[in-house]
Amino acid sequence: MSVPVVAIIGRPNVGKSALFNRIIGDDEAIVSDEAGTTRDRHFSKAEWNGRAFWLVDTGGLSDDPNAPMDKEIRQQVATAVEEADMMLFVVDANAGLHPSDHRVAEMIRTTGKPWLLVANKVDDPSRTDFYDFYKLGAGDPFPVSAQNGKNSGDLLDAVIAKLPESVPEDEEALRVAVVGRPNVGKSSFVNRLLGEERLVVNDVAGTTRDAIDTPMIYHGRKMIFVDTAGLRRQTKIDDGVEFYSSLRARRAIERANICVLLIDATEGEFHQQDLNIAHLAWEAGHGLIVVVNKWDLVEKDDKAVHKFEKKAHEKAPFLKHVPFLFTSALTGQRVSKILDVIQLVDEQSRVRITTSDVNARLAELLARRQPNQAAGREVKLNYATQVSVAPPTIAFFGNHPDLVEEHYIRFLHNGFRETYPFTGNPLRILMRRKSGGAAA
Repeated sequence: MSVPVVAIIGRPNVGKSALFNRIIGDDEAIVSDEAGTTRDRHFSKAEWNGRAFWLVDTGGLSDDPNAPMDKEIRQQVATAVEEADMMLFVVDANAGLHPSDHRVAEMIRTTGKPWLLVANKVDDPSRTDFYDFYKLGAGDPFPVSAQNGKNSGDLLDAVIAKLPESVPEDEEALRVAVVGRPNVGKSSFVNRLLGEERLVVNDVAGTTRDAIDTPMIYHGRKMIFVDTAGLRRQTKIDDGVEFYSSLRARRAIERANICVLLIDATEGEFHQQDLNIAHLAWEAGHGLIVVVNKWDLVEKDDKAVHKFEKKAHEKAPFLKHVPFLFTSALTGQRVSKILDVIQLVDEQSRVRITTSDVNARLAELLARRQPNQAAGREVKLNYATQVSVAPPTIAFFGNHPDLVEEHYIRFLHNGFRETYPFTGNPLRILMRRKSGGAAA
């Protein structure tokens, strides 16, 4: 299901960043007494009572219509209002109603989307006069103190109650997110694969602003390809539209079953941002395929593929378990092979090993190497079983799971991959106490 977006908006210095930090439980946004400190946007995943949402902190609105920076911030807020599923409109209860507050309220009302008026900096509601805020037509202001957390739990209850219902995905379809940095040829690749110019292709980086769903049938299996906007590092995201494109791309990744990461062969190797995107998909538990695009433009010898893959494996060892495909969206070279690779990765994500086979393999690995013993305590692994698929997950039960060292967990991981490769999929290892206690 798609995770909704909640945007925090309002004029400068009303405490938007403090509220953002309070909700996500971190000091990710800069908080200062100087008006307009939050010039950049921040977003983070949040969860309350089992409901997840993306929380977006925006710049504030200023009264000066001629200040270039403040024009940019107004555009940020306008984009936030357009992109969000719900808004938290923050006002300063101590400063009272401000002319800018009326303008923001009017912007929100025209969207028809749910919103809450949040009166911040309220330590004692009984001593605060909210009368003027009723002029905004939002009903009762929700009093909070972002600084000390007062009423923040009640506010989150109200947010969850107002969030739109999630629309379930087509559970039968295989969702494939095509991801990568801007201008690596994602749209050209999908167009070549589908055999028609469905997506906008342009040499300007970031042409694809939206995540676009395109269905197709292959060997009787419905696939939905999502061509996403390019993901850049957040420090490189310098306009409101691109910021939300990045957010939409991350949402597409979390909705996907498999991520196809396109990289540019002409650049010679993985960039750090390529690795960041790969990690995002891998840590989310999705299948992953690397497509090295523009391979026709590279001067190469017989060992070029091996050299490219070796460089990638040295930068990120988990890529050893990921299939690589060297293609050209321009000429069509090997593009159609991606469909068979997708099917393979999908099948591998659903491989289930019988408990007897899991324990037979565990016995072989224990015969090869026992876990390190802790001072004064013997560490044993008694048995194991696969507890889930997509991603494949194996639980190991022993007497002291918390004492099993990380290097031995890697040994188990690699040992099972020797027999069961789970191609293109992360393999998760859980350590459990034999008595059925909490995981370590």
